[in-house]
Amino acid sequence: MNPKKIVAAFTLFLIISSLTAINACNERNETVSCFPNSVVSVQLNLNLPTYYKLQTVGSWVYVNEVGAGTNGLIVYRASSGFMIYDRNAPHICPESDTVLEVKDGTKVICPHDGAEWFLTTGQPLNSTAKTALKTYRSYSYDANSNVLSIYN
Repeated sequence: MNPKKIVAAFTLFLIISSLTAINACNERNETVSCFPNSVVSVQLNLNLPTYYKLQTVGSWVYVNEVGAGTNGLIVYRASSGFMIYDRNAPHICPESDTVLEVKDGTKVICPHDGAEWFLTTGQPLNSTAKTALKTYRSYSYDANSNVLSIYN
């Protein structure tokens, strides 16, 4: 093969690769999870007024204590135990307006872009939510003391 053709082909390859990389970086902020790694280690006494609702199946609370991640947790009482979600939006990088909120007691929304998830399962409810909620499955519940321990 002619050396000029090799150089031209290599140059074309570099240009295409550079354009692809630039485009990927532009999309990164909105499509890649930049989830912070945080220690989750809290104990909730369900006899206390703050967490008393968790004694009833179908209820939920926000947990904003030390050890509850970077933006807190959402704890939902299911018939078979608890669902524990991180309040950081899983589909975009964290910002001040990406802290998840529960709406109507049935769904979790991201105020930044309107992404929605089912509160009961953490699964996406609309096309904006590209991934399931970050769920913490490591917990223990002592029915005798009514204490829920959540950890990662």
